[in-house]
Amino acid sequence: MLLSHRARLLELWRIAATYRIDTHLSVEEAPQLQPIMRLIRMHPAAWGKSHQPNAIKYALEDMGTLFLKLGQLLSTRRDIVPPNIIEQLIQLQDKVKPFAASVAIGQIEDPKYGLGQTLDTLFARFDVRPLAAASIAQVHTAALHDGREVVVKVVRPDIRRTIVADFELLRELASWVSARIEAARAIHIIDIVEDYRQVMLNELDLTLEASNTMQMRDNFLNSALMYVPEVYDAAKNVMVMERIQGVPISNIELFDKLGYDRAALAKKGLTIFFTQVFRDNFFHADMHPGNVFVETPPIETLISDTPVSLGYEPRYIGLDCAIMGTLSKDDQLIVARMLLAVINNNFTAVVDIVSRAGWIPPNTDKHALMRDMKRTVGPMLQKSINEIDFAGVLMQILDIARRHHMSIPPQLMLLLKTLVHVEGLGRDLYPDLDIWSLAKPILSSWLKEQLDPMRNLQQLRAQLPELLLSTTDIPKLLDQGLQSLASQGARQDSQLREMQQIRADMLNDRRRDWLALTGFGICIAIATQVGWFAPVFYLLAILVVVWRILA
Repeated sequence: MLLSHRARLLELWRIAATYRIDTHLSVEEAPQLQPIMRLIRMHPAAWGKSHQPNAIKYALEDMGTLFLKLGQLLSTRRDIVPPNIIEQLIQLQDKVKPFAASVAIGQIEDPKYGLGQTLDTLFARFDVRPLAAASIAQVHTAALHDGREVVVKVVRPDIRRTIVADFELLRELASWVSARIEAARAIHIIDIVEDYRQVMLNELDLTLEASNTMQMRDNFLNSALMYVPEVYDAAKNVMVMERIQGVPISNIELFDKLGYDRAALAKKGLTIFFTQVFRDNFFHADMHPGNVFVETPPIETLISDTPVSLGYEPRYIGLDCAIMGTLSKDDQLIVARMLLAVINNNFTAVVDIVSRAGWIPPNTDKHALMRDMKRTVGPMLQKSINEIDFAGVLMQILDIARRHHMSIPPQLMLLLKTLVHVEGLGRDLYPDLDIWSLAKPILSSWLKEQLDPMRNLQQLRAQLPELLLSTTDIPKLLDQGLQSLASQGARQDSQLREMQQIRADMLNDRRRDWLALTGFGICIAIATQVGWFAPVFYLLAILVVVWRILA
């Protein structure tokens, strides 16, 4: 199966050996990695080389976009990744190796996928040195002719081919795992890979990101929680947007210098997340620190040792809206009710919710499932975010799903990935945050609003004209239904006759089998008792077998 990707697998092996990433891994901390470490040392590219600084960062860069994305996810997991590796992974958030400015300019001026105009026509100033470089694109600062400061995002060249090839490999790995591990089937790992493949390919189209950014800006217009920059122009490979003043959420030392209330900032971040998921049903699904910024005073004031202030509570800044998630209304209600039931320590309700959602088979032992959920999730409710291992608990929940044959819809896996990101950010920013006290009123208020009879009545009233118009189709639908029933009845009669004929044929075949078997037995028995006449009866036995084969 994987032999068709042997060239790519060999390339990944060579890159890992070239940078000797095995010297950055500890057998004591991760003994399960020991076979991989031995394999890396066996490659000729590793011979004669020793420990290299930032080897894991450089190796992931050379391996490609998918591995960069994995590194970005792990960069928020200080609880499961050693500090020496975390320091390298953090650099992948916005310190990826840039590509040449001349290539970026060519992308910008390209008439098909770029803005189709010369750099001088588009900008009064264009800074050739990139402000930041990430896995999908890099960013240059510039100024428009009217004086507005902007950032210009440019997609990396030839990235689509690499992503498509890596996803083919990833899909085959997912198929291999799904065929052998029940937990992988329970979470629909193949569907997840396919969905994420499409998400990644969409991320390469900056017109889609521009559209997402404008929708997010509308959702948080004049909000005290978050500011989303304005988009000025966009093409498939280029986007021009407003330049903002802020720093990544990981810059905790600067927040302390500026006197920011980190507890309030952490609460604001979680409020934004719940608002996106439940109020807007449009949530940022790539929340690594390189994409989550916080407002700061102008950069020149930060150089001074004198304390400075914005004059108001700092807001988050919404960036890189390429990967966005949405849920169906039913899934929204299921997730909200499940979270609220967990917060209220009501695991009977949790099992009832997943049962009504059709996530578990009808014959599931619900009491055993409730005990497992309470044992796994219950202890989280008395802990601060610093003490909660979301990723570990998620793995335990997936193990429960496997044992109880629970089927988790693929669209929820993107939300779970986002929760892992959010937990990592909150852990770094303010470890003592009580996420349950914050989430409960938000969820309760949203559910109350969704289940309000007056609100539902107003929605019904708004839809009434459309419903009345649709009633004109009722006679036509009834006629089509009757015709369908009639044709279905005719098909069922035909199928019944075919089944009766098959049954009759099976009975005839059985009779022939017995006749052939009896005749063959008699011929063989006689042949063993007679002398020189035996060949005749052997011939008759053969003829009986031939008759049965041809009959």
